[in-house]
Amino acid sequence: MKRSWSASVGMAAGALTVGVATLLAGLMTQMGLAAGTPSPLFAVGGAFVDRTPPWLKDFAVATFGTYDKAALIVGMTLVLTVVCAVIGIVGARRRTAAMVAFEVVGAIGMLAVATRPHSGTLDILPTLIGTAAGLWVLSTLWQRAAKAEHGTPVDRRRFLLGAAGVTVVALAAATVGQVLGQRAGQAVQSRAAVRLPKAATPVVISAGAQLGVKGITPYIVDNADFYRIDTALVVPQLDTAGWSLKVHGMVDREVTIDWATLLTKPMQNALITLTCVSNEVGGDLTGNAVWSGWPVRELLKMAGPKPGADMVLSTSSDGWTAGTPLSALTDDRNALLAMAMNGQPLPFEHGFPVRLVVPGLYGFVSATKWVTSLKVTTFADDQAYWTPRGWSERGPVKTESRIDVPRAGDRVSAGKVAVAGIAWAQHRGIVAVQVRVDNGEWQPARLADEPSIDSWRQWVLEWQAVKGNHTITVRAIDAKGVVQTQTEAPPAPDGATGWHTITVNVE
Repeated sequence: MKRSWSASVGMAAGALTVGVATLLAGLMTQMGLAAGTPSPLFAVGGAFVDRTPPWLKDFAVATFGTYDKAALIVGMTLVLTVVCAVIGIVGARRRTAAMVAFEVVGAIGMLAVATRPHSGTLDILPTLIGTAAGLWVLSTLWQRAAKAEHGTPVDRRRFLLGAAGVTVVALAAATVGQVLGQRAGQAVQSRAAVRLPKAATPVVISAGAQLGVKGITPYIVDNADFYRIDTALVVPQLDTAGWSLKVHGMVDREVTIDWATLLTKPMQNALITLTCVSNEVGGDLTGNAVWSGWPVRELLKMAGPKPGADMVLSTSSDGWTAGTPLSALTDDRNALLAMAMNGQPLPFEHGFPVRLVVPGLYGFVSATKWVTSLKVTTFADDQAYWTPRGWSERGPVKTESRIDVPRAGDRVSAGKVAVAGIAWAQHRGIVAVQVRVDNGEWQPARLADEPSIDSWRQWVLEWQAVKGNHTITVRAIDAKGVVQTQTEAPPAPDGATGWHTITVNVE
């Protein structure tokens, strides 16, 4: 049997397995029968993410940014394609061994599904049925391929059309299943029906907070453009009716609050810039928004943290955890159980129905999306998701700045050039930004208004550019008097440092 034909048999069988499993997983999700992650592709991907070493995670974020999940799915698909092709080739001569190998691949998928958070008995059915369908295709197409090799042109056409038809059906099934899985009816309807209470004190953003410089990052980032970094390959689709948040652990009394009760609480609006600890110097993994919700300290006050507690372990619906200093959730900062983002119910990708937003801390220790549990505990007794992976226990945001315009490598005309960008030091505020050209004297930039010390601040310097290649560097100074450090450090274990520097050509 031709090797290419054998390989196509394996790839078609693998594609049908994934397609059928994804379709059935989507139907289960749509019908509310799925408890965990019934899609084998996403279950294996989730298990891989959970076991990803820190260096590989850093590489993925640095290389692919917010497309890291798409890159993982593409990589997994390529690996599965190669594995199935090899199984198809082996099966041309050793059918039993190839069938057993295919079953092992299916069993790995079922094991991944069964071990995902909140998995239920029914969750493995899509993978089980998909694997059975793949085994049937293997057997059928191998027979057709063997007949086609020594048969008539009609036999060869039947085999090729059969393999192509199976692949097309598999792709269609996977597409439909993915759409169904992402459009969990109850969750979409639940979000559409949300009517948010008005905050007692609305956020006022002065016109002076936004500099009129073309190319500078907007002061408020649109929801659709806001960066997304998390471990969820499949975005949780929660509805408000089934959501609740439990406070437990080292407390005087356990407290559970549901959506209806949360709506009765006095809402606050807060301007807060979120920053991912994986953000490189000059990177774009930071965003500013108006968040609306109820202060976390009020909920913790109801539970009554016991003496000795110093950490709150928050858990999302998909099992991810963050360890936040108790003091950051009980002091006067606007740490929120956020329900809205820029005046709209939270997007599913950003934590609907409720997430944590804590100013002054990197997201890996504070910004839990789809939050369902707050355990009052100690850093000595509990570890969050990223801590055993080599990241620090506590993640205060460092004073940083970024040049937005011009971009590195840009060609600009001689004369007046606006050098502009943003600077941030959440919960401290920015009091000065300085720019230097070609290692010259530091020049003070003009600052935009600062409506909140918890959000970033825009800045601009009017530079009289002269012909040639020039290096531009920026640094910020926060309200504590801390000057942004020149020392270069990678994101791990507690955030990147250094001065953002670019080179431009003036013509």
